[in-house]
Amino acid sequence: MRSLGDIMIYSKEIEVRYEVDVLVVGGGAAGVAASVSAARSGKSVLVCESGGCFGGVGTSGLVPSFANFTDGDDIIVGGIGLEIRRNVSMESPISTYWTPINVEELKREYDRIVSESGAKILFFTNMCDAVSDGDGKLDYVVFTSKTGIFAVKAKMFVDCTGDGELCAFAGADFEKGDEDGNVMPPTLCSVWTGLDTANYVGAGTGSESLERAIKDGVFTNADRHLPGLFVKTGEYDGITGGNLGHIFGNNPLSNESLTEAMICGRRQMLEYRRFYREYVKGCENLTLISTGNTLGVRESRRIVCDYMLNVNDFLGRAVFEDDIARYNYPVDIHVMNTSDDEYKRFREEYEKNMKYKHGETYGIPYRSLVVKGFSNLLVAGRCIGTDRSMEATVRVMPCCFMTGQAAGTAAAMATELGDTRRVDSAVLRERLIKDGAII
Repeated sequence: MRSLGDIMIYSKEIEVRYEVDVLVVGGGAAGVAASVSAARSGKSVLVCESGGCFGGVGTSGLVPSFANFTDGDDIIVGGIGLEIRRNVSMESPISTYWTPINVEELKREYDRIVSESGAKILFFTNMCDAVSDGDGKLDYVVFTSKTGIFAVKAKMFVDCTGDGELCAFAGADFEKGDEDGNVMPPTLCSVWTGLDTANYVGAGTGSESLERAIKDGVFTNADRHLPGLFVKTGEYDGITGGNLGHIFGNNPLSNESLTEAMICGRRQMLEYRRFYREYVKGCENLTLISTGNTLGVRESRRIVCDYMLNVNDFLGRAVFEDDIARYNYPVDIHVMNTSDDEYKRFREEYEKNMKYKHGETYGIPYRSLVVKGFSNLLVAGRCIGTDRSMEATVRVMPCCFMTGQAAGTAAAMATELGDTRRVDSAVLRERLIKDGAII
């Protein structure tokens, strides 16, 4: 028997099954926007997604709501993201800061917009390798599927995996977490029924009911940071989405750690069921329907790009010549442990020090999507080029729509130029604005 860690040499001839202008890897919010924008630009596009639907954590992960599309005064998220938002969650005005998500409605909207764009869709398709020429150009991406292993050749590649997997497999540099590599704890989100909406009083971070339950020993972890329940209305009255409980000590780049986190997350739901039923008015009959099929990871790799957006850009409300979007979500670094000091740090950052007033925004430059050392590789979504503080603001879905649309449009332009750095940012901005983006 071989000892653990021995090396096995494996080689196999595989088919180059597709050759396209633009390959988008990952079909979350960023991947949907990237594939649609590239296809609407007239390019042949293939988007590969490991799950059975688009949307990532917003659908498979049951994240209960969109973050803000406005700066408190005006809409700041336009283009493809706004088109999607206007076709879902119709009972909630776009000015609503947190908009509850109807998962099935959102899945269908993603199917519609990508299908109508002309992009080719492959679900249940997992990336397992990337092949480059060693001189800064990516040649192929290798996938596994029900029909075996195959390769895709493209002129331009867009990493929308969330974890920066394509970039990392290609050999790009990346950063991860804090100075010790620790990342924000994920959450396993959930859907519940039986909520008495008329009498529900709310019970999240800082609530008296949560403090009582912690004192009574309801929870394995005395976690005082609780995003809570996101109440749906209209025909879905009584159904609510849960963003409940952090899973501490997780490594989102380890399948062993992710496995443990899923099991832990499902187990924690019993504690939150007890909490809401026994401590929160209107939740006496709250019943768990489902937990997500994927973990709500908040933080993993940050790909090193030509410009690394940083916390000083947030504090300075930065404006860049190559801005492709502007956004304003707070620096939202969740608690890393259950200590009082860490809870205080989070509250002061999120609610005071790192939160904008109405009308304030920061810019996201095109250079933060251009992967350092590569000529035909862009990145979009939460793993774009940022420091840790800025990752905690760009990671939400509305911002992922914007960086995805910019990356897809730029990739389409770059197919004719041969290099992502030859894309004229002024022309890119013009095209984005023409397609409804707000910059």
